[in-house]
Amino acid sequence: MNTTIIGFAYLLSGVLFILALKGLSSPVSARKGNTYGMLGMTIAVATTLYGAGSGLELSSYTNIIIAVAIGGLFGSVLARKISMTALPQLVAAFHSLVGLAAVFVAIGAYKNPAAFFDGGIISTGSMIEMSLGLAIGAITFSGSVIAFAKLQGLVSGNPLVFKGQHLINLIIFLGILTLIYMTAVDPMSPSTEQYFWMIVGLSFFIGFLVVLPIGGADMPVVVSMLNSYSGWAACGIGFTLQNTALIITGALVGSSGAILSYIMCKGMNRSIVSVLLGGFGGDGDAAAAAAAGGPKGNVKQGSADDASFIMSNAQKVIIVPGYGMAVSQAQHALREMCDILKEKGVEVRYAIHPVAGRMPGHMNVLLAEANVPYDEVFELEEINHEFATADVAFVIGANDVTNPLAKTDPQSPIYGMPILDVEKAATTLFLKRSMASGYAGVDNDLFFRDKTMMLLGDAKKTTEEIVQALNLS
Repeated sequence: MNTTIIGFAYLLSGVLFILALKGLSSPVSARKGNTYGMLGMTIAVATTLYGAGSGLELSSYTNIIIAVAIGGLFGSVLARKISMTALPQLVAAFHSLVGLAAVFVAIGAYKNPAAFFDGGIISTGSMIEMSLGLAIGAITFSGSVIAFAKLQGLVSGNPLVFKGQHLINLIIFLGILTLIYMTAVDPMSPSTEQYFWMIVGLSFFIGFLVVLPIGGADMPVVVSMLNSYSGWAACGIGFTLQNTALIITGALVGSSGAILSYIMCKGMNRSIVSVLLGGFGGDGDAAAAAAAGGPKGNVKQGSADDASFIMSNAQKVIIVPGYGMAVSQAQHALREMCDILKEKGVEVRYAIHPVAGRMPGHMNVLLAEANVPYDEVFELEEINHEFATADVAFVIGANDVTNPLAKTDPQSPIYGMPILDVEKAATTLFLKRSMASGYAGVDNDLFFRDKTMMLLGDAKKTTEEIVQALNLS
């Protein structure tokens, strides 16, 4: 009877996780999707504790409850206090914890097989599952640590490359697979333990090697890639624990993360194979050359009054939000500005690049927080052709994703990345704190175009000044 109840509960939690992913696919249903996910996780945790009840003493339950309470309290406080600009770092940190948990579970299962396997014997199949979860978890942990450090500015965002890095990564990867095979030949042999710890060491090491060579402009792909890795790590450990919910959850996260990584690679013209091997952010020499020999020319600088006059006399304005908007928390002022423009009869739309910000969906979340209507927000493929018919493209902190050099300069680190064609608008208003290059370290040729007017200053303050000017016009 217990087995039937547990199986049904895990199935229910799995269905709720699927509904959560479906809900998160659209801003309209994202809140409901989150609710489904939280309910599914609650059922999964409760079912796991219920299923293990016969083998747990009261003291064990007490320790588990204390651990859950500490983790829940920490997560709740962090979620409330974290700023939107630091959300990518938070996601990377969470990925690292998932990977580290998989490593600890695998080590615990290997050192104490009696608590995990029938008869205390590790079968060949179980060893393969456990080793894969261990390796992916270790890669996820060390890779996420580097991603966090790069996003937080603790490590340079420039690609750290060296000759033969792809070959070295491939050799280490093949070495890990060979060691997994060797542990599976005779899992219970004393000599197998050295192979097990070699898997741990090499996996941690290749995690560093995979992410360190990746440039700052490609960090959104790294976030989605690590998301996928963490899912597969959880899935592998799910087999070790014989936990259906963990297998389902890990498979869902792993597959959805892989799909998202493919979409991101397509959006940045990157090879999925290069993503897996690491170091796909271009080479340092090219980046340095692009920065040193960047575009030069005259810059037309304007004011909030100029921007107000131009937009109030426009028929169609397309807003392009970027990381600069997130840093200054200008989304609410931006929505207010757009509301005034709409009252004046101006058509307003928002254009979102797949990798705008520091993680997938970063801009969508910010706009949703400001209650921007969902039907006014469009992805690159949906709206790119409309820039040619727009009177104004209002760019607020989106640097690399609007840089025309991605289409014209083969030496640029961002060459080949699809960009928003803001240069095709009749006028481009570019709101930015300074003339500094973007996260990719490349000067934006758009700054020096005749149709571009630079609005230099804090995004929120300048947008609020534009709002004031619009109210007076």
